[in-house]
Amino acid sequence: MHNHRTTITQHIIEEQRRIQNATGDFTSLLNDIVTACKVISNLVNHGALIGVLGSAATENIQGETQKKLDVISNDVFIKSNEWAGHLAAMASEEMDDVYLIPPQYPRGKYLLLFDPLDGSSNIDVNVSVGTIFSILRCPDGVENPTKEDFLQSGTKQICAGYALYGPSSMIVLTTGRGVNGFTLDQNIGEFVLTHPNLTIAEDSIEFAINASNMRFWEPPIKRYIDECLAGKEGARGKDFNMRWIASMVAEVHRILTRGGVFMYPVDSKIKQQGGKLRLLYEANPMSFIIEQAGGVSTTGHERILDIQPNALHQRVPVILGSKNEVERIARYHQETSA
Repeated sequence: MHNHRTTITQHIIEEQRRIQNATGDFTSLLNDIVTACKVISNLVNHGALIGVLGSAATENIQGETQKKLDVISNDVFIKSNEWAGHLAAMASEEMDDVYLIPPQYPRGKYLLLFDPLDGSSNIDVNVSVGTIFSILRCPDGVENPTKEDFLQSGTKQICAGYALYGPSSMIVLTTGRGVNGFTLDQNIGEFVLTHPNLTIAEDSIEFAINASNMRFWEPPIKRYIDECLAGKEGARGKDFNMRWIASMVAEVHRILTRGGVFMYPVDSKIKQQGGKLRLLYEANPMSFIIEQAGGVSTTGHERILDIQPNALHQRVPVILGSKNEVERIARYHQETSA
């Protein structure tokens, strides 16, 4: 059985073969990312046994308290990807500025953006967390990439993916030709293809939102949630279920697997900062994956992948998931604006 399973490396190489003049650079880069995810998976699995839980007594650029594993995972990602010659620079949610490839290593043609440990507030309570990554091309002729070179719209991504560290570790990946899921087979130390061609159901009766922010919500969100909560007796004529894990990777994975809608909308509490989730490290890669699986991703007012970024750590509202539900929420936003 195991002998005939497609590994993630084999899958990436086969994808690359379809591209004319492919050099294999991209395949090698993805392999390095996969290696980093294996290391982080191992750290997450061992948790308290190796003393990596708890806070690191530091803050990231967003002013969020970093967990020890945030810092360690960030380091793992850098060390796994800086040496091979595929990257021109990296940017991480945990670092203030762009990370240039050290001079002793060759420079490549790609830019890597990542959130090394998404949902890390869940680490200490042993709930699923993950890693999110996005790959862009470095603009031609750029030797030392700056922030500006990373400010590309989500439509420019050539690959996006996430690793989920849950009951089993998985990597879910798109290169713009659909979405595939790979599960880590601990026996052979390889991610193998277990979820080919993931697609999202267009309709759903599940929604995920942090209901403690209800008093700060804007009218369209409040309207949508009120309708869901009214259930069979209400305007929608059916009962809905609510989920909230506080780990975007886990939320998106559930939606990919069985449909649903995830919302971190803008509200009066966070309006000043534009939203909660980071455009480049969270919203763009996840939106690319969601759209490739047949879902929709919006701020409520515009398609997330069309946004022209203006800052490395820019935040945006995010509403993504099952097509018909997300389009309904977008329509409520239009009606409110009108």
